[in-house]
Amino acid sequence: MTNLSQALIENALSEIEHPVTGQSLKASGTLSAIIIDKGQIGIILDFGDMPISSIEGTKGSIEDIRSRVEKTVSNLEGVDAVNVVVTASKANKPTPASKPQTPPPPTPVEIPGVNHVVAVASGKGGVGKSTTSINLALALRDQRLKVGIMDADIFGPSLPTLVGLDDRPEIVNGVIQPLQKYGLKIMSIGFLIDVDQPIVWRGPRVMGAVQQLLKDVAWGPLDVLIVDMPPGTGDVQLSMVQNAPLSGAVIVSTPQDLALIDARKGLAMFRKVDVPIIGIIENMSSFICPSCGEESHIFGHGGAEDAAKLLDATFLGAIPLHMDIRALSDAGTPVVVTAPDGPHADIYRNIAKEIGQTLVLN
Repeated sequence: MTNLSQALIENALSEIEHPVTGQSLKASGTLSAIIIDKGQIGIILDFGDMPISSIEGTKGSIEDIRSRVEKTVSNLEGVDAVNVVVTASKANKPTPASKPQTPPPPTPVEIPGVNHVVAVASGKGGVGKSTTSINLALALRDQRLKVGIMDADIFGPSLPTLVGLDDRPEIVNGVIQPLQKYGLKIMSIGFLIDVDQPIVWRGPRVMGAVQQLLKDVAWGPLDVLIVDMPPGTGDVQLSMVQNAPLSGAVIVSTPQDLALIDARKGLAMFRKVDVPIIGIIENMSSFICPSCGEESHIFGHGGAEDAAKLLDATFLGAIPLHMDIRALSDAGTPVVVTAPDGPHADIYRNIAKEIGQTLVLN
């Protein structure tokens, strides 16, 4: 049996040329990454800032190249499945002589078999959004719903850590099969690339990867897909909410003023593209000293609830700052799984129940 290696795959692809420059995929920098997991091969082709439309009809097309790469690698001995991820800009840049035109509104990517897609977002990082996302997904599962969770943070995927998985997903007929744990379907870019491999893509390429996580994964059948959004309110986040068929958004914030300012920006972003706001969660709301039992409001208290009233949004609940929530998440055993009868799991379930009622799932 042939020992699969990066060098072997690069050599097999050496005859495939970039459709415009004529260079090999490696020499042109298009062959961005090769991931090998036994017989499962993942390949990332990065066409940079070159618009897709400028490649079509020259020496081939992006789809031609993708198909050739997939076929070539599939023919190697020992290869069971190949998944090729393509990233590139989607629109032509205006030439100096042309007048810039307003692009048409993007069409959301339909996800077969998924009834609702819910974004969990924050205007900034460090507010516990990912921990909140996984525990809400588990709490929705406890309502006897079929639930999936997708990690949309390409630069800092945290879902593999939160669920304690480092497996590679299988690819069947070109479709990525999501991993499964705790009764959830799970997918993250962190399962497709090495954890220590830096990602230096710009917006269009990031969106290409996110789109493939949405449309090239066998998500269905699901009642709800939770999307753990990347922090911030820039072009990547805006493009994500414009392209995903979102049923609603949940905003996570800590109580202090700086976090609430960013949370308001996140809420405004969703409203700008007509995505319903399901509600606001105040995370790290209070701290109970494990020794003396005294309650402290390290980051303030009640700020998110007050902001919800001012912004005409539903306040979904407050989650305390507690060592168990943090430590169990870091260990890949979220609190809703590890301590299902505890007070913290109850908080997540109460919030999830309100989310479910908003989506008319029950």
